[in-house]
Amino acid sequence: MSSNSIPRVFVVDDEHVIASSLAAILKLHGYSATSFTSPLQALTAALTSAPDLLISDVAMPGLSGMDLAIQIKAVCPACKILLFSGHAPSQDLLKDARGLGNRSQLLQKPVHPSVMISSIGALTAESSVGCHRKVPGSIPALPGASSPRIRQMPGNGAL
Repeated sequence: MSSNSIPRVFVVDDEHVIASSLAAILKLHGYSATSFTSPLQALTAALTSAPDLLISDVAMPGLSGMDLAIQIKAVCPACKILLFSGHAPSQDLLKDARGLGNRSQLLQKPVHPSVMISSIGALTAESSVGCHRKVPGSIPALPGASSPRIRQMPGNGAL
């Protein structure tokens, strides 16, 4: 857990709109969120400021989200992992990673922000050996699509 008890979250997606929108939504819900469009930049940042939670797309150029998760867990063992992808082969990748001992969760794109927030809340509420987690207050219900605080995503509002 970051020193100020607010979960530090890294959001990684090669699509800038998705990464920045999800980080903005997380900030509205009390998280310290940083977006990255490059998995290698996120890995470099993790070496100096370990995240409590990594949220990453699976299919990205240069380094897959699965490989990023494995490498971040190697340097930040207490970091929780939440992967999301619109590609069907991701389920096979997740099975392979679990076989290596990498405990990760996978959400299928498109994912509604309320589902993402719920999954994040569950992950950050779990305690880890040597890491005390504290959810930043209660997570309020995600405002409706008409809320001026959250920009509506194209289509059904899903990420």
